[in-house]
Amino acid sequence: MLETLLPILIFTALALAVIGAVRRIRLWRQGRPSRVNLFKGLVALPRRYLVDLHHVVGRDKMISNTHVATAGGFVAAAVLMILVHGLGIANPLLGGLLLLASTSMFVGSLFVARRRLNPPARLSKGPWMRLPKSLMAFSIGVFLITLPTVGLLPEGLLEGGSSWLLALVLAGVVAWGLGEMFFGMTWGGPMKHAFAGALHLAFHRRAERFSTKKGGAGRSTGLKALNLEDEAAPLGVEKPADFTWNQLLGFDACVQCGRCEAVCPAFAAGQPLNPKKLIQDMVVGMAGGSDAAYAGSPYPGKPVGEHAGSPHGPIVALEGKALVDADTLWSCTTCRACVEECPMMIEHVDAIVDMRRHLTLERGKTPNKGAEVLDNLIATDNPGGFDPGSRLNWAADLNLPLMSDIKQVDVLLWLGDGAFDMRNQRTLRALVKVLRAAEVDFAVLGTEERDSGDVARRLGDEATFQSLAKRNIDTLAKYRFLQIVTCDPHSFHVLGNEYGELGGHYEVRHHSTFIAELFDAGRLTFVPWKGGSVTYHDPCYLGRYNGEFDAPRNVLKALGIEVKEMERSGFRSRCCGGGGGAPITDIPGERRIPDMRMNDVKESGAELVAVGCPQCTAMLEGVVDASAEVRDIAELVADALVERSSDDVSGASRRTTASTTAEEVIV
Repeated sequence: MLETLLPILIFTALALAVIGAVRRIRLWRQGRPSRVNLFKGLVALPRRYLVDLHHVVGRDKMISNTHVATAGGFVAAAVLMILVHGLGIANPLLGGLLLLASTSMFVGSLFVARRRLNPPARLSKGPWMRLPKSLMAFSIGVFLITLPTVGLLPEGLLEGGSSWLLALVLAGVVAWGLGEMFFGMTWGGPMKHAFAGALHLAFHRRAERFSTKKGGAGRSTGLKALNLEDEAAPLGVEKPADFTWNQLLGFDACVQCGRCEAVCPAFAAGQPLNPKKLIQDMVVGMAGGSDAAYAGSPYPGKPVGEHAGSPHGPIVALEGKALVDADTLWSCTTCRACVEECPMMIEHVDAIVDMRRHLTLERGKTPNKGAEVLDNLIATDNPGGFDPGSRLNWAADLNLPLMSDIKQVDVLLWLGDGAFDMRNQRTLRALVKVLRAAEVDFAVLGTEERDSGDVARRLGDEATFQSLAKRNIDTLAKYRFLQIVTCDPHSFHVLGNEYGELGGHYEVRHHSTFIAELFDAGRLTFVPWKGGSVTYHDPCYLGRYNGEFDAPRNVLKALGIEVKEMERSGFRSRCCGGGGGAPITDIPGERRIPDMRMNDVKESGAELVAVGCPQCTAMLEGVVDASAEVRDIAELVADALVERSSDDVSGASRRTTASTTAEEVIV
């Protein structure tokens, strides 16, 4: 009986899976075109899955091992089952391998079941709670029907009148497993992520995120520019179908593990954002319907069941039900903690900014002070609306060299809009002192410098960003320099990673990296640290966006400081709340993000928190009753400088002569 039933069950399940795959692909193809090398992506898929994805999954060893046992066992068991029981190639070797694969899958399913006994709040419940049973049904069923193949049970045991009931039970168990594993993989259910996830890795919107050689994946974090010359192209994303097809595919790959939810600063602050729910709402919009079936944590303060949409309906509606409320999008600090943690490598921040672009450019709906800041950027080239001619007022006594006077220099010091802020002016003065102590050949643009455009771009005003960027690029093209140094990670990121698409290619250094290089070259000497305990706060746009975690700590180590790390540091550092225009849009929550971060500082026991970003400084110093002093790394270095003789400096300079000169590099 089983010899007859099994091929029917297997190939029926495969046929339904193919039909579901075609249906699913049609849903994704509702999105806008995106140029992807399909063949190259499919060839790269095994490495992207086994190396890049598991690099993220592997941060939790138990989950990583569970996934290897369960997913690896399933893939092997599925292929072998088709050969052995579908095509009838029933030799003992294949049967033995099938037993091993199904055993591996069963062991993995036990750990999945254990995980679901008392699941953390971030995990979605609902249909996901049946997943362990489905995994067990498939693995046990396949194991039992394979035993006769390897001679561990008599061949005719499951045949004949006396065994028909047992055969039917086994067929039912196998059918249950096949239904979830094959049918559910393409029609919807907990296993949907396996099909969509594999194709998402193959056709990812940012192929450069994946490794091409030993050493791991690259880092791709710059936002993609809109083509403002194309009048037919939408300005941002108004409806789900405005996303590219591989973005929709990426949303569909979400495994609802909630790792993004657990690290989101806005969610923790009680603001109406949950990145997992946001991605699931995009899936709802892609297929059409409501979020009533969603079984995870809702947006704080917004019950499940109140959102609905369709592929060609607005994501944020002016009235009535919508997929997403506008304040959900404006709650994001663009810190990329969600992207960094996502095991499926989904790009949440790209999607949020795409939707913001529509609200800002098409509807003019930037909340709170957003419109004022954008107007200031247009009128005065800085978000505060300050007189552009006053950019260097803080340095009237420093006699800073100007690029307009000297034309050529080793280092262009990019001041950023912290030049208009009294607190950050102290950081800039400290940095100037350090550069002069190391006899760095540097200059500033002065009043020729404009805002980098970071705030405009994150608020969705791509037009103002591109206008500022192109004018800055034109200004920089007049001069010759080796590299740009800045104490602002936002400017550092935009100049280094987002100007290139508009024609501006520069070597950019954050001041902590540059100071570390100066120290290593013997051009700086410090008095040993005599202060109290110190911790370090990683700025999002320096750490997660650009992978620079070591240089600031190396500088602190050079000062004689032993850093007392916070529980959330490095790539898991908690955002200060100052990025993405969040202080401007100012969406209320149950608590403030900087307050939570200063509580992290307090728990570390540190008396001082070292920072490397003017936004972080402003946000953390704005905390009432803070337990620790906030100082920029440049200030700590400037205070510890040891004056050296001219002979020492010239000797160090000779030892560290660069292999290229300013005359050899034109930017």
